[in-house]
Amino acid sequence: MNPQQSWPTEWPKVARDIAAATADALAAVRAANRDALTEAVDELRTLSFEQVTSVHAAIVRELLEDTHPDGLSSEDVQDALTACAKATIVWLPDLDVQALAAVYTGALGITDLEDDSFRIGHGAYLRSAALVIGSLSAVVKKPLTTYITTAIGEIARAQTIEMP
Repeated sequence: MNPQQSWPTEWPKVARDIAAATADALAAVRAANRDALTEAVDELRTLSFEQVTSVHAAIVRELLEDTHPDGLSSEDVQDALTACAKATIVWLPDLDVQALAAVYTGALGITDLEDDSFRIGHGAYLRSAALVIGSLSAVVKKPLTTYITTAIGEIARAQTIEMP
């Protein structure tokens, strides 16, 4: 984990761990470093899969909103998937395109995350989420830490709202 990055101290340890491991995975994707990505995904796998994927899905949704402010079409999702696959296959030849698609459809609520992750495997799903986030974030100006912080903050707020 990157000792230079600090996350809000009011966050629970698990939230800080998810943020740090996610940031490490995204740094590996940006550097096209297979070994560092494997290490970061291994770290993410030690954390709650449900919590990690909730954060990642929130990041994917926000990135899709930021990259498609006029609305998202099925062609936009197809283009994003294709761009991610083309950029990744060069340095990750064992890329699972179905896992990439599952990240998009899961984040958008089109498919069930649990079914997808069971079929694909948790490690492949987490790796694909990092690849998708890395690809989508390549064209935005906001730092990735902002997306991570926003996603965790929104989840925390949603969990504190009492249901009637």
